[in-house]
Amino acid sequence: MDYRINDIDRVIKNAVSVMEDSKYQIFEICESARKEMFSLGQELNQVLAEAAAIIDKVDKLELDYRRARIRLTEVSRDFVRYKEEDIKAAYEKATQLQLDLMVFREKETYLKARRDDLQKRVRNVEKSIDRAESIASQINVVLEYLAGDLNQVTRILESAKNRQQIGLKIILAQEEERKRIAREIHDGPAQSLANLVLRTEIAERMLVKQEFQIVQEELVDLKSQVRSGIEEIRKIIFNLRPMALDDLGLVPTLRKYIQDFEEKSKIRAMFETVGKEFRLPSAMEAGIYRMVQEAFSNAFKHADPTFVILELTYQAQMVKIVVKDNGVGFHVDQMEARVKNSTHFGLIGMRERVELLEGRMEIESAIGQGTKLTIHIPITAELRKE
Repeated sequence: MDYRINDIDRVIKNAVSVMEDSKYQIFEICESARKEMFSLGQELNQVLAEAAAIIDKVDKLELDYRRARIRLTEVSRDFVRYKEEDIKAAYEKATQLQLDLMVFREKETYLKARRDDLQKRVRNVEKSIDRAESIASQINVVLEYLAGDLNQVTRILESAKNRQQIGLKIILAQEEERKRIAREIHDGPAQSLANLVLRTEIAERMLVKQEFQIVQEELVDLKSQVRSGIEEIRKIIFNLRPMALDDLGLVPTLRKYIQDFEEKSKIRAMFETVGKEFRLPSAMEAGIYRMVQEAFSNAFKHADPTFVILELTYQAQMVKIVVKDNGVGFHVDQMEARVKNSTHFGLIGMRERVELLEGRMEIESAIGQGTKLTIHIPITAELRKE
């Protein structure tokens, strides 16, 4: 048995080493692609600005050329009123405008082709970044799995294959959550900050030109964007770890969450407390908050209810959480079987949190009769913070 453990340990260490190297190579590729996309974006913005100016120039030249041709026709027909010099001047002007128009049309065609090419390259680079991030996420999952305690891995291999699958699903869920957060930051605050930098540069140029009224308007808009960016960052921080849990406690934080849930989902939500409230350890309050959050999210995604009720009961040696909805419901036995053999991260994560808190979870549901989720969390005297 010892030689098998040593062999497994050696294989795992070699695999971890190779995958660590691969992860950093993928990271470098991803960073290089991001730099290329930033450079392409700058070039694309410049080309778009030049193309807009050229298009305006072509439109003006076309108008001037039409007028020049009309003028040439007039002077060519009326030999009495106009001299040969007038005809020659009108002809030369029309010819010059025609040449200018041809040149700028060529520039317009080139810039449009360049614009289309840059947009295509930007899309290709974005796809490459997405693929690289996906591969890196998968490698992280495998690395976290392989980096665990070898004896635990051996026990899982020998006696708990189902547990092994659940652990992998949880890690996958964590990676998906990290990817979601990264995407929120990239699409929200990161884009806002990049836009602020660009707008600041424009304001600087306006200051040089002493266009103070435009600068003042730009600063007002910038202040609005900064406030919006701060609000986005606060939302992301709250989703990661509601600070109100530490400052105010579980009940006020849940009350705020229920209110936000109702506003966002347009589903009527109610929150009731029973018994005398007392503070719990920070980790326990966070676990209960996440379970409630997951229960409401599941109801919103799958149950199609018109109302959801949360009831939190404080007892001497237990905290009971009940979440009820009037949604479509389901067959509990069938759902339990599906959870064991699929990727229902919500119920898996809730069961894991309940087990970590040494509690128990019960599900009552039937088709067309809604769902009732009951969680019991034991509380010892030393855990209470009156």
